[in-house]
Amino acid sequence: MNTRMLLLASALACTAFAGLAQANDTSSKPVPYHYGMPLNVDKVVALTEPTTNECKVITADMKYIDTSGKPEEISYRKLSDACSLQN
Repeated sequence: MNTRMLLLASALACTAFAGLAQANDTSSKPVPYHYGMPLNVDKVVALTEPTTNECKVITADMKYIDTSGKPEEISYRKLSDACSLQN
């Protein structure tokens, strides 16, 4: 009886750790934005872009929570912040 309970507890613990590992997986690549794509943004979590001193088009990322509570990430093209500093 004790062996059976130990095996059951071990299996449940392994399943829980595997679920946590999948939940914390941040290796997914952001989905590229295309014109007209519905985003349903509830809350923006982070905006990131590469730093550059040149005025050029760059790829930026946005992490957000959608209206159903699911975290999402998209990438989009924009002018770098250096463009706003140039005359």
